[in-house]
Amino acid sequence: MLAYPAIDPVAVSFGPVRLHWYGLMYVIAFLLAWLLGRYRASRPGSGWKKDQVDDFVTWAMLGVVAGARLGYILFYDLDAYRADPMEILRVWNGGMSFHGGLLGVMLASFLWSKKQGKRFLDVLDFVAPLVPLGLFCGRIGNFINGELWGRISDVEWAMVFPGAGELPRHPTQLYEAGLEGLLLFLVLWTYSRKPRPLGAVSGLFAVGYSLARITVEFFRMPDPQMGYLYGGWLTMGQVLCLPLLFAGLCLLCYAWSQYKNPSRERVELEDGSVIYIRRR
Repeated sequence: MLAYPAIDPVAVSFGPVRLHWYGLMYVIAFLLAWLLGRYRASRPGSGWKKDQVDDFVTWAMLGVVAGARLGYILFYDLDAYRADPMEILRVWNGGMSFHGGLLGVMLASFLWSKKQGKRFLDVLDFVAPLVPLGLFCGRIGNFINGELWGRISDVEWAMVFPGAGELPRHPTQLYEAGLEGLLLFLVLWTYSRKPRPLGAVSGLFAVGYSLARITVEFFRMPDPQMGYLYGGWLTMGQVLCLPLLFAGLCLLCYAWSQYKNPSRERVELEDGSVIYIRRR
């Protein structure tokens, strides 16, 4: 059994103002996405300018924070927030939903793509490799908060979390940080270094994240206010991943059909994306 490093959830205090690690992780996540985005934009044929990345990240920040908070409220704990509406503003206490944040950033991406005259899927393909390191930061924030721990276990790396009883548990926050964070980043970053069919990169992200999340959820305790769903073995996180997995598979099939269709000609655009047009 490993000792849980009981880190103070408050990173820095300035009098009455306290900066929580959880909030700081969001700042680091956006900073990493911004830096990686500017790097990708600087590569030949990216079709992006650095100032476009700056503008997009601002839109994405609003979409992620608003969507993640509202998504958690709607998907996980609506009754509690009805009882205390001010808790909605206390984001440093946790309570952010990936799926809500995803919907928020997709809406922001759609609106921004219309403003810039870019194709929606092109924007998603550019952004997808920037996301996993942000997910890594978020899961580290969960770990520091001592929340979202796993089931009771006797594995050598199990930990006793504060507020979770005296028995050791799977550190599922670290599992997710490793799978949907570091591993997914390496896969997407490597895959997207070459031009890919439209929708392939974002489809791979959706499938990769869904599989990682569904797998780890079997080791993670469900949210206490909800418990297990649909026969007592599925969690809300797994249920929400199913439509995302389906959408990702559809995108990959669409991209593959373009690549394999002999009646279509491969055309690489100036922005580095690849489209397939019907031969005449």
